[in-house]
Amino acid sequence: MRFRPCIDIHNGKVKQIVGGSLKDQGDQAKTNFASELDAAYYAKLYRKDGLAGGHMILLNGQDSPYYEADRRQALSALREYPGGLQIGGGITADNAGDFLEAGASHVIVTSYVFQNEVFQRENLEKLKRAVGREHIVLDLSCRKRDGAYYIVTDRWQTFTEVKLERRTLEALAGECDEFLIHGVDVEGKSSGVEEELVRLLAEWNGAEMTYAGGIGSMEELEHFRGISGGRLDFTIGSALDLFGGNIPYRELCRMKTT
Repeated sequence: MRFRPCIDIHNGKVKQIVGGSLKDQGDQAKTNFASELDAAYYAKLYRKDGLAGGHMILLNGQDSPYYEADRRQALSALREYPGGLQIGGGITADNAGDFLEAGASHVIVTSYVFQNEVFQRENLEKLKRAVGREHIVLDLSCRKRDGAYYIVTDRWQTFTEVKLERRTLEALAGECDEFLIHGVDVEGKSSGVEEELVRLLAEWNGAEMTYAGGIGSMEELEHFRGISGGRLDFTIGSALDLFGGNIPYRELCRMKTT
């Protein structure tokens, strides 16, 4: 179980938002924290503290007037910590290689692979040919509907027809290096983890996975460790003191893999 740091970029600034509030129209989101520091600052901090495998997400769509500002922030962070960060947001087979050349260790993809609400095998194959499966993180972030978890795309706004369940994980595990999975309904709320989702992921335990969403205190982190059996990596955003929360970043840096 490892702590994976994060850098979320929205409207050209490092932010922490409530995940389910993100809207393309007007580039809106409910903001928990907006930093006066840039993405490169956080990348340098993570490099200094030896935290590898963190994810950096561009939260504006490519057609947003803010996308280029997001991209500039991301590129500056990659220059500061080459090989130490994964990057997601608008990734396709056409631009994935550019981000790897700029210093990303992996590209994180959802919408390109789950386009038009269904799994697009052809797009995943294009991406694998472009960068290799060893550089791909599949983001299977999900929301609950009708008693099941469904993968969501377009910055978590669109439900796909693909359920996040054991057979989905088994089918996709060989197509990527690891999974990133946000429990979107609790993302940014510090209200507790999606227990059913965490148990599902931990019971399968067939690939490297990072879980995000709802860890709001050190007590909640210990609860997460218990229900996951320590088999999942985790990330914390809004609840971290770096981003205005109460969980001590330095304490997480001291945590060792279990």
